[in-house]
Amino acid sequence: MTLDPANFRAMMSHYPTGVCVITSLAATGEALGMTVGTFTSVSLDPPLVGFLPDKRSTSWPDIAATGRFCVNILAEGQEWLCRKFSAPVRDRFSDVVYRLSENGLPLLDGAGAWIECAIHAVHEAGDHLFVLGVVEAITAEPTASPLVFLRGKFGQVTCLEA
Repeated sequence: MTLDPANFRAMMSHYPTGVCVITSLAATGEALGMTVGTFTSVSLDPPLVGFLPDKRSTSWPDIAATGRFCVNILAEGQEWLCRKFSAPVRDRFSDVVYRLSENGLPLLDGAGAWIECAIHAVHEAGDHLFVLGVVEAITAEPTASPLVFLRGKFGQVTCLEA
């Protein structure tokens, strides 16, 4: 069976995803970043997370070269950061407030959580790469509501009482 890529993409849009910006710091001190909507927890022992950059990404090779990255889980109202870090421009950090973590990774202000990692492995996965990171540090804003993407639109999470 052959699936039409456009139909497959449309069908997968019915599953909500979180929105993250992967950041790192080049040896030159340049802050690097890219938007991803394919982030997941992978393992508890050892603590591993993963994301899938497109093989055609021009940002990923620079981030990969650092050997480390931070997953900035975007919060409600940060759609502009998602758009900014997915735009085909070099200086994505202009007008973006961030600070460096103790590990020297860019943490975007206002994000809901930050997961700092060392690259553990990178695997081929069709037209993407599957990047595994071993978690070195994690911080979260307990009251932040995550930004989600569903059917081509941004949204927010509403928690229901149990």
